[in-house]
Amino acid sequence: MAGDDASLEEILKGLIGKPTGRSKVVIERGPVSHFAAAVGSTSPIYHDLDAAKAAGFTSIPAPPTWPFAMEFSGKFDELQPADAQTGNPVMAAMGRVMANGGLLLHGEQEFIYHRPIEVGDVLVSEGKVTDAYQKESKGKTMTFFVTETTWSDDKTGEPVVTAIFNLIHRK
Repeated sequence: MAGDDASLEEILKGLIGKPTGRSKVVIERGPVSHFAAAVGSTSPIYHDLDAAKAAGFTSIPAPPTWPFAMEFSGKFDELQPADAQTGNPVMAAMGRVMANGGLLLHGEQEFIYHRPIEVGDVLVSEGKVTDAYQKESKGKTMTFFVTETTWSDDKTGEPVVTAIFNLIHRK
């Protein structure tokens, strides 16, 4: 990241393409079932293996928005890549924009599925910043940070889901 004397515009442009990190997660039944209940799903496929298999899955599937939370319920320290980076360039830049206050908002989020996530999967991620910019809206400055993380099957390397996340600072 650029030094303290760099303009915010330079910092934002410099973020694009930077890696946000890599991690590995194990998809476990308890957290998946609890998440499904927390988001209000009553579908038996998230709780009952026979129901999941009857619906065409090989194991209990994760709900569609699971990638938002899966790092909080299956990212074990001993499984992480030895060369995994520490820190996220977006968070470092966020300090600069938050220095004078404002609101931090969870903006758009999108999940592009290549196949369902299922209990028993071990997924590895590769993330990067895809955009960072500012625009004015109703007299407020909005700073947008967009990241894309591709989660792949640890055994095959095949992509499973791509998560696109937009974080917004409004001042």
